Amino acid sequence: MSQDIPLIDIRLLRLLDTLHSTGSVTRTAELLGQSQPTISIGLGRLRELLGDPLFVRTPQGMQPTPRTDALMGTVREVLDGLRRLSEAQAGFDPTTARRGFRIFMTDASHITLLPRLFTHVRALAPHVQLEAATIHPGIARALESGEADLALGLIPRLDAGFFQQALFIQDWVCLANARHPRIQGRLTLAQYRRESHAGIVSGTGQLLLERAMAERGVERQVSLKLPGFLGLSAILSTTDLLATLPRHIGETLARSAGLQVLPCPVPIPTFVVKQHWLARFQHDPANRWLRGVCAELFMDTTRVMSAHDTEVSS
Repeated sequence: MSQDIPLIDIRLLRLLDTLHSTGSVTRTAELLGQSQPTISIGLGRLRELLGDPLFVRTPQGMQPTPRTDALMGTVREVLDGLRRLSEAQAGFDPTTARRGFRIFMTDASHITLLPRLFTHVRALAPHVQLEAATIHPGIARALESGEADLALGLIPRLDAGFFQQALFIQDWVCLANARHPRIQGRLTLAQYRRESHAGIVSGTGQLLLERAMAERGVERQVSLKLPGFLGLSAILSTTDLLATLPRHIGETLARSAGLQVLPCPVPIPTFVVKQHWLARFQHDPANRWLRGVCAELFMDTTRVMSAHDTEVSS
């Protein structure tokens, strides 16, 4: 009879879900707040209950067996259902909450969004801790494993399979020294071609920039390449180099260093800065609160078509 079938402990289901997402006993122990021996004992219990090795240790980490992959849909449905039951009783009070939020952010968002976000969160939730994490190729898997709560910026790899909300549209500007010897107040295409440039070599926005330059047949004379925006304003304020940047980061750097902000003479496609989160956190009170703060601070409702959360299926 069905009632004689032993039910699997919810803690073991969480272990199975986390280990499947991380592929690491060490990381699973960290995320669940348990010791590695406890995780190993739990895994042994799961193997006994389910009659399968479940995971095989390889140089690439703990790889799931076909039986494990087949089970994960059901496991996550059960966990999501239990979360919804808990959330019906639990709310999130920012004034008393003691927890941390980890947010993946682009390099530009660290400079443009994080200061405002931290100031706002600190005023509303004095015991909440924020951690800004750098975008990396494994961001989708990291969000799925619960290593972070949210991702902010232009992150095309999260446009499928994640909930997302458009915040604001970015166009492009050029920055120059306020005392530039040849450029004052306007920048022509001829000048843009002749002048030397500082270029950022990383970031998803830079791919749009390079593609636009190639399509328009514009070859910049890049004299200095930088991995990110750190130090760029100081360089521009002491040289005659130009830089082409998304408007938000460009205007932020210009204010801090007294630089000229000039319309870019090369048409570059705009892009949308979004916040992204995993479907299973859609109704989580804490995650909803954090997303609401980001929308309140950063959403430009005059330029973004919809202010509603949307889901893009994979």
